[in-house]
Amino acid sequence: MLFPTTIAGSLPKPEWLAEPNKLWAPWKSQGDELARAKRDATLLAVKLQEDAGIDIVTEGEQARQHFVHGFLEKVEGIDFAHKVEMGIRNDRYKAMVPQVVAPLKLKGRVHADEARVTRAHTTRKVKFTMPGPMTIIDTIADQYYGDRVKMAFAFAELLNEEARALQADGVDLIQFDEPAFNVYMNEVNEWGIKALERAAEGLTCATAVHICYGYGIKANTDWKETLGSEWRQYEEFFPSIAKSTIGQVAIECRNSKVPLEILGLLKGKKIQAGVIDVANDQVETAEDVVAVIEAVSKVVPKSDIIPTTNCGMAPMRRDIAEAKLMALGAGAKLARQRLG
Repeated sequence: MLFPTTIAGSLPKPEWLAEPNKLWAPWKSQGDELARAKRDATLLAVKLQEDAGIDIVTEGEQARQHFVHGFLEKVEGIDFAHKVEMGIRNDRYKAMVPQVVAPLKLKGRVHADEARVTRAHTTRKVKFTMPGPMTIIDTIADQYYGDRVKMAFAFAELLNEEARALQADGVDLIQFDEPAFNVYMNEVNEWGIKALERAAEGLTCATAVHICYGYGIKANTDWKETLGSEWRQYEEFFPSIAKSTIGQVAIECRNSKVPLEILGLLKGKKIQAGVIDVANDQVETAEDVVAVIEAVSKVVPKSDIIPTTNCGMAPMRRDIAEAKLMALGAGAKLARQRLG
């Protein structure tokens, strides 16, 4: 099928699961009740995507408080009890983060419950997202390794362990989220892509990397205002990604200042093209979606385009996010009719 749709990963959580419209929102229950609530929210996220015509569904990251820390919670060697304040994304904003204090090791499976529930309740392809190694080490304090690269590869090994297990659970596409890539461009070329490949080593399912300019939160929108009329950071490392073993690249295209011709540097890769803007509450029309797909198709073969959202929807209002999902599905359907 032409233009199969997916989403970046996250959807807003229902009000009965966590405080709405907020990142790092605390859970509203605990223990077995919380586990049931997470399962129910996961099923709801899958149903919403199916109803909107999304072809490659996710579990909406409903069981995770944060896209990075949802993974870290299942890792030994991390102290969550004594968080410290740290600058994130080259000091773009501050956050209270846990600390690595001992050798890293998985406590067991990380995402088995939500992956298996999702796989059991949909016949569509399933995509699962995890944070990439560079983004993880940019979101946690190091009191043990004393070397960013060494710690990144330690996390890459754990990510690979869980990714292989997710593949065995029936996941069709594993995506690593690396928003840190467009902040530390030199390091991406030096070791970031190698760490990413280590995280994906041995996978036979489809693989992707999501690189973006972040959620639609104030710290990110303010930063974007400083980047000029064209965002060309990707030019510095897209050629390296093109040579990598990662099969897909997810990038924002709707209301973005990324020149679309840059996508030509990713020859041979499928492009998850963001056709839905998550940084504002204006709901796109199907025509808006078709316009972005058509623009991307001038650079990327139509058979390699996967329409998606620019980034995660976790902090958005639920009604807005659901309307944007419907626009994504309707727009891709219209694009197949017009451009197929």
